[in-house]
Amino acid sequence: EVSFFSVVLYYRFNEFGVDGGPAAKALRPKFDAFTHRVHSQVGFQLPQIDMKILIAGAIALKGLGGVLFIFGSSFGALLLLLHQLIATPIHYDFYNYESEDKEFTQLFIKFTQNMALFGALLFFIGMKNSIPKRQHKKAPKTKTY
Repeated sequence: EVSFFSVVLYYRFNEFGVDGGPAAKALRPKFDAFTHRVHSQVGFQLPQIDMKILIAGAIALKGLGGVLFIFGSSFGALLLLLHQLIATPIHYDFYNYESEDKEFTQLFIKFTQNMALFGALLFFIGMKNSIPKRQHKKAPKTKTY
């Protein structure tokens, strides 16, 4: 598990390059559409973000969160939750398509899968916090007469 995960992380880091790599080029139009949608629906203007920084942050959140999560850390699950919360609505922008479009169905299915993962991470954190911590029992004191 850990070795496969580290190979994928190494590959993503290597393709990052000087400009953020192919991921930054593919993400730019989706991010622009997302910021336009937020501005038109909510009236809040998101700041301009360099794609290189966004991709580096995603790699860091996914990498560190994934490694910590493998070892059972709630903090790792929180990092993965943050990544899901930011990345899912940008990557899987089904809301920019008509419901009859082929892309709508594919993106909506991926979006719901990622929301299921989000729920599973919340469930993990809830279960992790509901298990009581072990308390060390003190050795009984011997009575001296």
